[in-house]
Amino acid sequence: MENTKIIQKPVVDLVATGKNIKKLRHGSGFSVRDLQFIFGFEYPQAIYAWESGKNIPSIDNLLVLAQLFNVNVESIVITNQIEIEVREPLVLMKTA
Repeated sequence: MENTKIIQKPVVDLVATGKNIKKLRHGSGFSVRDLQFIFGFEYPQAIYAWESGKNIPSIDNLLVLAQLFNVNVESIVITNQIEIEVREPLVLMKTA
């Protein structure tokens, strides 16, 4: 018989995260062009893709956004929690 437990697994909400990035960008006074220059992107489409929820920034870029917006990464990324059932690992006891 397997021992299982229910845990809460965070799942990134891409659309909500994108809207949040846009809101934080506006609130910080940055334009899309500003971010394009800061990240060294040839075109602004990457920023628009983040803000529309089509893509999410890499971890490195999230860290930069957090610095620019003066927030922590957890304040940028919006997650939903889903319940999943996981099997607890077996503990083997060493006998003498």
